[in-house]
Amino acid sequence: MKATFDGSTIRIGKDGRSLYEQSGYGRPEGDGLRLSAQESLYLLHRQKITVQDYSFDELFSEFADQPNFMRSFLVYRDLRERGYVVQTGPHDFRVFRRGEKPGKGESLYLVRVLSERDPIRFEKLIEEVIASRNMRKQYVLAVVDDEEELTYYEIKLQKLAEACSALPVPGRHEAMLVGKSAMLRLPAGSDLELAGYGKRLDPERLLLAPVELLHLMEKVIITLMRGTLAVDPAAFLAMASETDRELAGKIAVYSELRRHQFTPRTGYKFGHHFRVYCGKNVHSDLLVHAVEKESVLPMSIISRSVRMAHSVKKKMFFGAVHSSGIQFVEFARIKL
Repeated sequence: MKATFDGSTIRIGKDGRSLYEQSGYGRPEGDGLRLSAQESLYLLHRQKITVQDYSFDELFSEFADQPNFMRSFLVYRDLRERGYVVQTGPHDFRVFRRGEKPGKGESLYLVRVLSERDPIRFEKLIEEVIASRNMRKQYVLAVVDDEEELTYYEIKLQKLAEACSALPVPGRHEAMLVGKSAMLRLPAGSDLELAGYGKRLDPERLLLAPVELLHLMEKVIITLMRGTLAVDPAAFLAMASETDRELAGKIAVYSELRRHQFTPRTGYKFGHHFRVYCGKNVHSDLLVHAVEKESVLPMSIISRSVRMAHSVKKKMFFGAVHSSGIQFVEFARIKL
């Protein structure tokens, strides 16, 4: 099947319409067919078409100057080889269910193509996921690494369901400021421990971490004392933030998790802010990292986070903090 290239677009005459009708290639244009750069190269490589005056290498060279073309072509080829019909836009590609094509089915995925060195801008990512959700599509990141290997991630905006069981509400207590934590004289099995707070120093003393302490002060469950004087929560936040610049964001995410009856504990051993338990489960269910909604993280950091969560059988959430609330963004590797 013969095609022509005018320097910007590949076109095929009447006989090209069969490519669209049978396999979903291109867009009808008059009596013929217009192909995207990715489609035309793929078809040329598969020897389904010829392009007048151009070999595959020559045409590839023509398109290679387009921004991010190489990785876009690699993703297109991979999706086609997996049996999907793929068309451009919105985002980078829309991918149809296997066995379906334009006019005879609906697209399933909206795919954004990135390299391993591209940044994840949470505000933009959330906007694109919402747009995809409004179109009833799944939003997928296709990430191409420096060795041209592909990894696919499904991105979801999650609403926290209520936890497995309700946690008891502790009574009011006074705590003593010790460094940037707090200490209480409470026996083992106290109401605070039953509600998932604190760490035992010894059988008589319970320590509260700064994020726990600030949450409990906000709930007026803990009154923090320095000697005979009560410590103002804002003053304690300012003091504790001197050595933890992420503290304000962590508190916002911690409080939201607590509001849904989850028990957050430090996730330091996993490289994240929190490991999160559902009810009285022995093992944590989530890893959660707090970020500002305007934050930008390298894709390489996201990849490490998802791999870590997967290796310990947990879900990976980023809690995007905004003035309007917390948006939980789940990243999960998928096999298409």
